[in-house]
Amino acid sequence: MSEKSILPSRFLFYLITVSMFLLILSSVFLFQFSTTSFIPRSVFKLIVLNSTSVYFKPNVKSEQIKIPFLSSDDSQIETISPIRSGAADCQSSNSSKEMVGAFEQQERKNCGPTQAILRVYMYDLPPEFHFGLLGWNGNANQTWPDVSKPSQIPPYPGGLNLQHSIEYWLTLDLLSSHKANMCRPCTAIRVKNSSHADISFVPFFSSLSYNRHSKLRGKEKISVNKMLQKKLVEFIMGQDEWKHLDGQDHLIVAHHPNSMLDARRKLGSAMFVLADFGRYPVEIANLEKDIIAPYMHVVTTIPSDESAPFDKRPTLVYFQGAIYRKDHSNLESGGVIRQELYYILKDEKDVHFTFGSIRGNGIKSAGQGMASSKFCLNIAGDTPSSNRLFDAIASHCIPVIISDEIELPYEDVLDYSEFCIMVHSSDAVKKGYLLNLLRGIKLDQWTKMWRRLKEIVKHFEYQYPSQPGDAVDMIWEAISRKVSSIRLKKHRRIRYHRSQLLVNSN
Repeated sequence: MSEKSILPSRFLFYLITVSMFLLILSSVFLFQFSTTSFIPRSVFKLIVLNSTSVYFKPNVKSEQIKIPFLSSDDSQIETISPIRSGAADCQSSNSSKEMVGAFEQQERKNCGPTQAILRVYMYDLPPEFHFGLLGWNGNANQTWPDVSKPSQIPPYPGGLNLQHSIEYWLTLDLLSSHKANMCRPCTAIRVKNSSHADISFVPFFSSLSYNRHSKLRGKEKISVNKMLQKKLVEFIMGQDEWKHLDGQDHLIVAHHPNSMLDARRKLGSAMFVLADFGRYPVEIANLEKDIIAPYMHVVTTIPSDESAPFDKRPTLVYFQGAIYRKDHSNLESGGVIRQELYYILKDEKDVHFTFGSIRGNGIKSAGQGMASSKFCLNIAGDTPSSNRLFDAIASHCIPVIISDEIELPYEDVLDYSEFCIMVHSSDAVKKGYLLNLLRGIKLDQWTKMWRRLKEIVKHFEYQYPSQPGDAVDMIWEAISRKVSSIRLKKHRRIRYHRSQLLVNSN
């Protein structure tokens, strides 16, 4: 072949090679950065919302989470890092995660007061009401820690303190709502002007205040907990935001049943986030205005693919906890139910019903026991609810709820009968009733409930940053569903106000 014929062939080969390279490069560029992506936005949303299959890893190396144990000495109580498993970050290494990260970045950029479902005004209370209770001391005139730097976020005390830590997670979420490096749902966003807000949030760590500061220490004549409540009432009720609607558009978290004991009646017109209504009069707390939030479970969540099926769970019924409760005056109160059931079930061979606490190896033992049981009892005690229900959900153990007065989180959107068994207290204490009921549930029925449990478990996970459909996100959505009634009251109250202003201006 002549040299003249070889040159055009080589040129053509190089031209094709370069063209193919440029075509591939341009396709990748368009795929990654174009707002008109080849994959519809709905597909991206499906990937992001399915938190059971996609989790984002944080920028920083988070601390290994250990299940903490309660100690009578506060100084020995372990703390837990706020960065939870599944915490989100916009940066990923492989290409599929980069696509999801790119979508999240776009969503974050578009998340403003007009896009968010809920606009929240948060009072800049002094640190003594919130992170100061965790020992945090910022710089002069610094109200909040820098939540974009996980190492600067004060950890929360471990043990049973954790189960009522709801105000901690909600506050962190609001603080992060304007942080550029945070990927979180565009559900609630903090606004600085209260007139632009749907609700006003009071960031008082009331459960922590009760747990850690309700006892007199040293020469104190009034506990820190009582002092903080007194100061809070004086401050909040003096604000124009409170006076505008008598506090009906204010949000206060009082998840521990003994928190806000001194202030709850004076601030009772506000919306409360509670564990249940067991220790509240109906005029102070009720389902019409208030929110029920899940406890933060203390056992480790079982990964979906490691959850034992029916035939790998040898124990039929599991309960471990306090059996003799303070209130044992009547069956309806719940105080006597555990004791009655103990005597009925304690000798059954496939039943684990024993006294237990979180001390020693208690939490780990409970987690292992629930994970190897088909049904887990959630029995009323001193109050209608307990974190035992949410420990069972995290363990994919079908909860059996025996608590006639219980209120359940997000029940307006979740059908608990799909993954729980509800039993009246009067039936549960009839000899043979409970075991006959549970033994009569067939494999396919149990498996259907078990699969549903694995689908909804994400709704009961507290984490930072929050993720679509997790506990923080679900609580904000539940609050947003109350806003329409608040807005109605607000509009009715100012019916004639604007007209009067027009008259006066003329």
